[in-house]
Amino acid sequence: MSRYKGPRLRVCRRLGDLPGLSRKTSKKQNTPGEHGEKNRKASEYSIRLEEKQKLRFNYGINETQLLNYIKIAKKVQGSTGQILLQLLEMRLDNTIFRLGMAPTIPAARQLVNHGHICINNKIVSISSYQCKPGDIISVKKQSNSRKLIEKYLMFPGLANIPSHLELDTSNLTGKINGIIEREWVALQLNELLIVEYYSRK
Repeated sequence: MSRYKGPRLRVCRRLGDLPGLSRKTSKKQNTPGEHGEKNRKASEYSIRLEEKQKLRFNYGINETQLLNYIKIAKKVQGSTGQILLQLLEMRLDNTIFRLGMAPTIPAARQLVNHGHICINNKIVSISSYQCKPGDIISVKKQSNSRKLIEKYLMFPGLANIPSHLELDTSNLTGKINGIIEREWVALQLNELLIVEYYSRK
């Protein structure tokens, strides 16, 4: 399945608040679709599927990528759900978003793809790059790159920067001091339901 390019607000109405996907809010209260107003009892499968879809749409990954992250998380010792969230949070596009250098994760992905971002003074154009503690994220030393990031920093996507990140607004650099803790994950979901969803497939 390819990356979703449809109406983002429609997805947010169906799945709830997805800070990484869109900053817009809808005035409509009902879920989208012809039968949006009907309150049908959700099955256990549909609840797990919805949690999985929240994760997919918020971080902008496809089904194959998410399945690969699940496989990696299962191999690491510890809580599979928590490790899965840490892997997704340490992606380069998400890290740029959490630093406030981009309003959404898709905007951060575009910055990376266009070569505006450097890691340890080397240009990285792969948005799924796994950031590590000690990495320094900087902006390419070109005026258009710096102006773009400065504009985004004036209106960050989220109010608070997580404790594992450090931002220097004067030099437009960010430093990763460690691995993100569960309470700093901005997305509201139950990661155990996602692990259960894939364990039953």
